[in-house]
Parts: sequence; C-alpha cells; structure tokens
Amino acid sequence: MLKSSFARRPGEFRRALTPFLLRYLPGLLLLGVLLGNSLHYVEIAPVSRLEAVLYDARVRFFAQAPVDERIAIVDIDEASLAELGRWPWNRARLADLVERIFADYGALLLGMDVILAEPDESSGLASLQALASGPLRGNGGFVAALEGLRPTLDYDARLADVIRRHAVILGFHLSSGAAAASSGALPAPVLADLAPAAVASLSRWTGYGGNLPLLQQAAMGAGFLNAPVAGDGVTRRAWLLANYQGQVYPALSLAMAQALLGNATLKLQFADQPPWPSAGGEDRPVIEALTLLGARRSLRIVTDGQAGVLLPFRGAEGSFPYYSAADVLAARLPADRLRGRVVLLGTTAPGLFDQRVTPLGEAYPGVEAHANLLSALLDDRLLQSPAWTPVVAAALLLIVGGGLLFALPRLSPLWAGGLTMATLLLVLLINLAAWAFAQLLLPIAALLLLVAGLFTLQLFVGYFLEQRGKRRLAQLFGQYVPPELVEEMSRDPQHYSMAGRSAELSVLFADVRGFTTLAETLPPGELAQLMNDYLSAMTDVIRAHRGTLDKYIGDAVVAFWGAPVADAQHAQHAVAAGLAMQAALPLVNQEFAARGWPALRIGIGINSGSMVVGDMGSRHRRAYTVLGDAVNLASRLQALSGDYGAGVIIGEATRRALGDWPCRELDRVTVRGRTAPVAIHEPLAG
Repeated sequence: MLKSSFARRPGEFRRALTPFLLRYLPGLLLLGVLLGNSLHYVEIAPVSRLEAVLYDARVRFFAQAPVDERIAIVDIDEASLAELGRWPWNRARLADLVERIFADYGALLLGMDVILAEPDESSGLASLQALASGPLRGNGGFVAALEGLRPTLDYDARLADVIRRHAVILGFHLSSGAAAASSGALPAPVLADLAPAAVASLSRWTGYGGNLPLLQQAAMGAGFLNAPVAGDGVTRRAWLLANYQGQVYPALSLAMAQALLGNATLKLQFADQPPWPSAGGEDRPVIEALTLLGARRSLRIVTDGQAGVLLPFRGAEGSFPYYSAADVLAARLPADRLRGRVVLLGTTAPGLFDQRVTPLGEAYPGVEAHANLLSALLDDRLLQSPAWTPVVAAALLLIVGGGLLFALPRLSPLWAGGLTMATLLLVLLINLAAWAFAQLLLPIAALLLLVAGLFTLQLFVGYFLEQRGKRRLAQLFGQYVPPELVEEMSRDPQHYSMAGRSAELSVLFADVRGFTTLAETLPPGELAQLMNDYLSAMTDVIRAHRGTLDKYIGDAVVAFWGAPVADAQHAQHAVAAGLAMQAALPLVNQEFAARGWPALRIGIGINSGSMVVGDMGSRHRRAYTVLGDAVNLASRLQALSGDYGAGVIIGEATRRALGDWPCRELDRVTVRGRTAPVAIHEPLAG
C-alpha cells in the first residue's frame, strides 16, 4: 500500500504543478520581457511604436494652452512671396524688415529661423567693381561714384549693420554623414571647459551650414535649427546642445533664452551615477540637467543624457500670433503688435520646406516648434523625462504585474475583466496626473500591454485548463456517467475528483435470472452478442436516469446515484431507473425472439444509505466504485427479488427517501450479514 501511494505521488505532483505553471509562467515571462524593455536591456519595436502613438495622443490631449502673446512670428508666408517675389529676398529687403521689427515696432529680441549662407550679389555691386578694376580703372569719376554708392549697394553690409545695432540671434544648420560639408561661419562655442567624455554624450555632427562671417560677427549669437526625428518620421524631441568637432553649440531657442535672461551663463549637471547598470556597460558621465545662470533670473532644465528635451507643444498651429512679413515691411500692422515681444522670423510657405511632422500634424511649421520650446524654457514648464524614469516604470510594472498575477487566477472571468478595466483606468489616470501636475512623462505602453496581456493570458490559460479539465473529467468519468453529467461537471471541474469519500447514495443491482441455464443453450458467440445487447440497453436506461455505472459482474449490472454529481433525489432516480429497466426488457426480448434467442428475466435490488465512493483498487487496476453495508444490502435484495416475484425490491431507507411514492411492503426478512430483520418493499409504477 505504501508503495502504491508513493508511486502515485509523482503523477499527482505533475498534475498539480501543470496548472500552476500555466497560470503564472507565461505572465512572469511577459513581465520579465517588458521589464527588460523598460530598463533598455532589450528593444521591442512594437512597444516603442505603441509608446510613440500614446505619447502623441497625450500631446494632443494636453495641447490646449491659450495663445502666447509674448512671442510673435513674422512669417515669410505665401502672401509675402506673392507680394514681394520668390525667396531668397535680397539682403536690403531683409535689412529693412529687421529694422522695422526693432525701430518701428519695438521688438525685444529677434531669432532668425533662416540661414544666410551665400553672398548677395543682386545689387550689381560685383559687376561695377569688375568695371572699376578693369575697363574703367582709370576713370576717376566712375571709381569715386562707385565708392559713394558702395554702402547702398553692399546689401550684406547693410544687413550686418542692422543686425549689429539690434538684438539678433541667427540660426545655422548641422549635418553629418558622408555628404556633410561645412560653409559659412559658426558662433563662438559654449561650455569650452567641458570634459571630452561629457561632450561625447551630446549629438555629434561632422558638418554645418552657417551664415556669412560678416553677418555672424555682427549678431549677438546663433543657435542650431536641427531637431531629432524618430524612426517613424515624427519630431517629438529637441536637442538643446550639440557637439561639432568637440565643441558645444546651443539650439536657437536656448541661445535666445540665454539672451533674454541677461546673457546667462550655461552649466551642465551630471548624475552621480547611472540609476541602473547600463546594458553596454559604458562608464560615461550622464547629463542630468542644464542650468542657465542669468542676471535677471536662473533656470534649471532637466534633460536626457543627450541634453535633449521633449518638445512642449502649447497647441495646434497658431499657438503664437503670426504676422505676414509683407505686412511688417509695408507697416500695415498696428504699432503695438511687436512691442516688447520676442520675434521669430521664419516661413510657413510649403515650397520653402520648413515644415515638420509632429504629434499635432504632418505639416507643423518649424518656426513654431522653436517658439514652443522658447516659451516653455521661459516658463520652466518643460515636460520632464529624467534619467531615473525607467526605474520608476520598472517599479510600476512589478507592482501592477505582481498584483494582477496574484489576483487574476483567483477571479471569475467577469470579475477578472472588471479588475483589468479598473487597473487600466487607474494606470491611465496616474500617468495623466503625472503629466498634468508634475510635468513628468512616465512610459505607459509597457504597463498597458502588461495589464491587457496578463488578462488575455489568463483567459487563454483558463480556457485551456477548462478544456483540459473537461477532457480529464471525460477520461475519469466518461465510462461511468452519462455525457450530460460530464458536461455539468465540466462547469466546475475543480469540484470533482475520484478521491474516496463517504456519501449518502442509492445503489442498484440488476441480475439475469437463470443465466447459467441460458448460457448452456447458446453458442459462445451468440451468448456474448446477447449479453452485449442486453447490457447496452440496460446501461442506456441507467444513463437516461442520471445514474453512474459502477461495473458489470458477468450478467449483473451495478449502478449508483448521487456521485460524482450530487443528487438530492438519488433514491427517486434509482427507483425510476429500475422500473424503466423492467419496462425496457420486453422490447429487448422482442429483438432476441427475432434472432431465435431466449427471453430474459431480471431481478433488481435497490438500497440507499451511507457508503464509501471513490477510486479504489490495486496498483494494477482501479475503478470508481462504492463500498459499504448499504451496498451489500442492495445485493441481497436483488437476490430476494425472484423469491417474491417482484421486478424491483427496495430497502427501508430507500422507501423513506421516496416520500409519497406508492410502494407495497413485501416482508421483513433477515439477510445474510445482519441479525435484525429488515423491511423490504416493491415500488409501484406511478
């Protein structure tokens, strides 16, 4: 017995372990993969794409700020090109435009989102100079007249003079790759004392397109116009600093902010150490923030490791007042429209290609992107995504994932769905609150995928385990109970097992009378066929009355009611089955008579009471059966049926359980194994 129990333990352990692994292992694997993605040990492209989509949706949701009147955009728009001619305009016109912005309209600062890289020869000065040094070299009057006209005809010098007298920040472009070239002049670099390792953290460029040296020297500064573009072509971030040949240069918006704060000093702050071990194991200073120390006030700007920030969109295109450059030149604006304001000169004309794909649209003006960044810098309202954000994201994954892994397997599908929806809503609300009140961007895609993924896995696992439970129930009980009971059991398979237990049941014994004589009259083959047909017919009746087939003992059939599916009317169903078996026997005998076989008579005994039911037997063979004194009494009652000429005999316990079912008391008899007499009854057909 000990050996048999020990032999069964490994199988039982595997059966218990399999559901555990199915319920928890896939979820743990999903959690582990998403943790690796959050900490940047692995890159999962679908998660990154979903994160970008969700980020864009939140940008559109929060982009509801009012128009910022402090910053104005002088727009080289299609109307200006139609009125003044195609771009580029000559520098004399640009000089007049800049002069009007400051002298007539009283602007505070001008940032130019245009690059003036080539000399302007549209005045004809170069041709006149060629004549003065060539055919008209000896003509003193011509040379003198040319010198007098030179200040008027040198458009670049005129523009440089205007720029020198006003607060103007120019823009330039950085480039990289095999085709990168350098032209024009760059401004003086910033952060000259920065360590090479720190400079290497910044975006690196190998070429540039600057402004004419004459213009650059006249300006109070310059900033690059580049912005990073994500793999899907959308601009969501901005670099504040860039690295060209080991020198650090500011973005246009940052250079303008420095000027507005009183030529603020720029400093970088570094994290003491990375918040988690890097996947590449690089030992490089991690940029944490950028500080502007100005005469008017100071700003601390939290950045990523490349001195980058998220572009802070106030709203859709038009979040800043736009004024046509043609209207400014023609003095058609009210005098106070630019007074005391910061001005950005740029273009929205589609043909000039200064439009970007952003979360707010596929043709967002680049000049307005600079305005958004400058506005946020001045207000200290940049959305932050600091270096420790992945650690927070990983912690949230662990907390939410661990809670759902514990809770979901213990809930019904309806409650699990409710918990999942509540968790998704809570995660979304926390994320939006962090954005709105703390200006903190927390990753959300991995968390939403984890919640939805764990719920989906539980549905699939639950379905798999349910089907597995149904198959196991069918394997265990399919040969004993009718299919409809197996289906009923499959709704709660954990509730049923073949373990032995004590229960109040009813048991039926049915035996063929005179079987020995019958067996002597038929050839073995026909006898076997007769018994197969008889047992099949009787078993069909038992199953039709929700009975559990126990066994065949030669020509005898044993069945019971009340297990494995509980049945409060087990006695009624057992008696009804016994009477139905007797009623079905004439039809069976008609078929037998047609084959020349003898008719059968059967006796049935039924008893109710406490008995042990379960999987019993040896290590070689086992069966789901019943044992107990009440079972033995049913066998004795079946043996008495022939003596009393009754088709069905039931015991006293069954008679009491039948209630008002009509019965006829046959006798009180003493059966083998008992000393006290027992009452026996014959149930009557209702």
